[in-house]
Amino acid sequence: MTTIAESSAEVGVRPVRTRRAQRNREAGGRQLQAGPWTYVVIIAVTLVSVLPLYYTVVMASHTNAEMAAKTPPFLPTLDFFSNMRTALSLAPLNHGLLNSLIVCTAITAGTVSLCTLAGFAFAKLRFRGANLLLAVCVGTMMVPMQMGVIPLYMLMSRLGLAGHLGAVILPTLVTAFGVFFMRQYIASAVPDELVEAAYMDGAGPFRVFLSVVVPAVRPAMAVLAMLTFLMSWNDFFWPIIVLSSQNPTVQVAFQSLATGYAPQQSVIMAGTLYGTVPVLIVFAILGRQIVGGIMQGAVKG
Repeated sequence: MTTIAESSAEVGVRPVRTRRAQRNREAGGRQLQAGPWTYVVIIAVTLVSVLPLYYTVVMASHTNAEMAAKTPPFLPTLDFFSNMRTALSLAPLNHGLLNSLIVCTAITAGTVSLCTLAGFAFAKLRFRGANLLLAVCVGTMMVPMQMGVIPLYMLMSRLGLAGHLGAVILPTLVTAFGVFFMRQYIASAVPDELVEAAYMDGAGPFRVFLSVVVPAVRPAMAVLAMLTFLMSWNDFFWPIIVLSSQNPTVQVAFQSLATGYAPQQSVIMAGTLYGTVPVLIVFAILGRQIVGGIMQGAVKG
């Protein structure tokens, strides 16, 4: 009797579980529909994000007296173009922009490639002292950069790089954050069985890195590239120390705009917008690819 009752109970439960699983599969196959409040929140966040950039355009279109009025203006004018020409005449922004593009491209390429290699070594290769080396690498993140400025400048001077772009590129080709970030991503995204299978097929470590690891960690490489580009583009402290005023990056060139007893804020803002355009272009080109790569990696996982 007990066996028959238990069997009948199981028969009654199984259709319920089957129907629930079917509903879950159907719900997973349908595209989620956004409600009206979702659009309200998205529009509000977009406006808050765009407002500082818009007001920078407004400030770049007026004088100090107009911006200091009791009722400041909220619309840009055609004076923006004259302020832009003034900014270009006061500071070597074109030369600084070219130098920043060279520096940021070299630093980004070096950081992504070298940090990915180091992350692969720490995550998938077994060698003596790996944990100690990783701990030392992560520990360097606790040391402020200001503490190493003097010895670093002396080193660049001995190498004959002081005043050249190489002095900005060389010290930041590898970062502790990039190594740790890629190590954590590779350890979770690349299974050990896949690496071992590649070794059994006769592939060496570098072949495994190119054919197995790199295709799997492209989303993380894209994120690291974006973060590195922004960090190097906005860097001001080290370039102003090691570079001369005749060979500046765009951030160092901005200081030429803030001269005089009462600097024109409109000219400074116009120059700032000029230096912000490349960053906006990079976001427009790579933003969708980065988000798409992250979502693709999440779905595969």
